Amino acid sequence: MRRVVALSFALAVLTFALLWLAVAATLYRTTLFDWWLLNWLVDLLGGLAVLGLTWLLFPAVVTLIMGFYLERVAAAVEAAHYPGRGPSRPQPLGEVVAITFRLALLTLLLNLLALPVYLLVPGINLFLFLALNGYLFGRGYFEVVALRRLDMGAARRVRSRFAGRIFLGGVVIAGLFALPLVNLVAPVIATAFMLHIFEALPRVEPHP
Repeated sequence: MRRVVALSFALAVLTFALLWLAVAATLYRTTLFDWWLLNWLVDLLGGLAVLGLTWLLFPAVVTLIMGFYLERVAAAVEAAHYPGRGPSRPQPLGEVVAITFRLALLTLLLNLLALPVYLLVPGINLFLFLALNGYLFGRGYFEVVALRRLDMGAARRVRSRFAGRIFLGGVVIAGLFALPLVNLVAPVIATAFMLHIFEALPRVEPHP
């Protein structure tokens, strides 16, 4: 788990460092006004906007990077807490890639669409962030752990039946992603947390 966190953190930091450098270089070379003070304000606001977008988009980027390693996290949690379980269902690479990219792209797209509310409607913005990302993370991380034991059809039926419980779990995960420093390890915590939720569900579907 430590290797997964370290690798994902390093790749996420590198991604955002390149973004910051690109924006800084663009702002430094761009002169919009003749008055230096206005240009300085543009540079300052641009830098603050990049920091805000970094906080907003961090969950999508980390999820995308770490998504390919969450199977190891789930396996480690199972070995520690559910040692009697048999081997997990072999997952095709295409299924893993599809789940990872779908979750990351939906998180990115829907949060960008909600950005005006985040910026302009204090109070409601927090509830919208938790509700929107709670749904996305609940669904995404449930699929990460459920598809290790169930096929896609069975996983969807279980998710539909226990949608409320899974959504609340997703809200907790969204809260983790909103906390500085904690969000660096949030995907690992989220995977372990959702695995425990999955194992606590009544066995309405066979869990091999």
